[in-house]
Amino acid sequence: MEAMGIFSRLGTLIKSNINDLITKAEDPEKMLSQVLLEMQQQLVEAKKAVAVAIADEKKLQKQYTAESDKAKEWERKAMVAVRAGDDNLARQALSRKQEHESIAAQFQQQWLAQKQAVEKLKDALRLLNNKIEEAKRKKNILIARKKRAEAQQQIANTMQGLGDTSAFDTFDRMAERIQLMEAEAEAGAELAGELSGDTLESKFLQLEQGAGASEDDALSELKAKMGVLEAPKGESKQLGAGAAAKDDKNGSEASASGAASIGGLTPEDLKELEDLDLSELDTKEAKKA
Repeated sequence: MEAMGIFSRLGTLIKSNINDLITKAEDPEKMLSQVLLEMQQQLVEAKKAVAVAIADEKKLQKQYTAESDKAKEWERKAMVAVRAGDDNLARQALSRKQEHESIAAQFQQQWLAQKQAVEKLKDALRLLNNKIEEAKRKKNILIARKKRAEAQQQIANTMQGLGDTSAFDTFDRMAERIQLMEAEAEAGAELAGELSGDTLESKFLQLEQGAGASEDDALSELKAKMGVLEAPKGESKQLGAGAAAKDDKNGSEASASGAASIGGLTPEDLKELEDLDLSELDTKEAKKA
């Protein structure tokens, strides 16, 4: 009967622990582990109680068997007294037999009752063990569900954080800071170059080299737009040589013609030359000299 009380207290303990798990906002994994630990401890105590009940059953069985054997022994002795012709001794032996049979009947009744109780305790113990194993499986499932819920909550928190513009504002602020650092670095390098004189000289050299090329490119673009095509260099040289030869020929002819004219002046021409103010020409020549 004591074992039945243990099972009753165990059931109450399990219910109270589950209610505490529901009502208290504590870590479910820790609570489940604690409940299972207590259930395992109570299972050990229940096994001990069932073992004691089984021992009592075995003891009652042995006592019943012992009293039955004594009753049989006194019956045998009564038969011996009858064979010896001692009826009075036989009656005393039969009286002792009845006493042991009466005690044996009582032990038998207690043994059968204890045996039934032990069978019920064994069934309850097997059921409790199955429940604990089921609780272990449920614990693993619940822990897995808890971890999934925590992961989903973490993802939700992260997404909520991404929805907040403060994170992106931080990125923009850092980008502006990096741009400022780059500008400061470029300014420092330029300042160092100007102090050494190398940068300024190289800038003017690039400007002079680039200006001519830029003007040539602009002139070529303008001629292409106007449809004026430049002659090949070889052709232009030949044309230049021919033009120079023609100019020399024309100059020679002009010189010869001038000389002929001076040699063949008419009286009117000579008169006109005499009328010129030669002093004015001399003054101009002096100024030139």
